[in-house]
Amino acid sequence: MKAYLLLAVAIIFEVLGSTCLAKSEGFTKLLPSCMVIILFSCALYIFSWVVKTIPLGIAYAIWAGVGIVLTAIINILFFKQSIDMPAMVGIALIVLGVLVINLFSKTAGH
Repeated sequence: MKAYLLLAVAIIFEVLGSTCLAKSEGFTKLLPSCMVIILFSCALYIFSWVVKTIPLGIAYAIWAGVGIVLTAIINILFFKQSIDMPAMVGIALIVLGVLVINLFSKTAGH
């Protein structure tokens, strides 16, 4: 259970880093650029602890799936970007895939 909490923290750092990446304007803005490096470094450091317990493929599937959903939500709420139906379906399929892995796969290492 501790590994999944750490994974959640790593995902939050990664999503915040991605948000700062958008604000860095191609690494031309100093503060957002520094935040990208710090937040991604923290995310990867924590993720390295996660994969000691959760298999890499499973942890990465969760990381990517949750990260995509949170990033899409942030883009909609804070950057006023719209999302079309194919994008919503694609994101839903990713979430479904993560759920299938975690609920039914023996690989998940629960």
